[in-house]
Amino acid sequence: MSTQHQNEAILEEEVHSESPALYKVLLLNDDYTPMDFVIHVLQRFFAMDHERATEIMLKVHLEGRGICGLFPRDIAATKVEQVSAFARRHQHPLACIMEKN
Repeated sequence: MSTQHQNEAILEEEVHSESPALYKVLLLNDDYTPMDFVIHVLQRFFAMDHERATEIMLKVHLEGRGICGLFPRDIAATKVEQVSAFARRHQHPLACIMEKN
């Protein structure tokens, strides 16, 4: 009987455990990166269609930053590094950062 009660307590703990923190991946506006390049980045690294990528690009352009997505920490960090490296390879100063949600 105590084993069953113990198992129920473990199951309750698992159900109530917190999900991992999510991080926002953001692009920051600059005066040099072409808008078409930003759209390409959003499509390539965040699997956005052209329409959604254009909306986010305009948000970055008009508001100074735009959210590309919410991800667990490791995935967010990988996306930031991939975008930053891709921008550097193409000689654009596009900044990509992550913030805890």
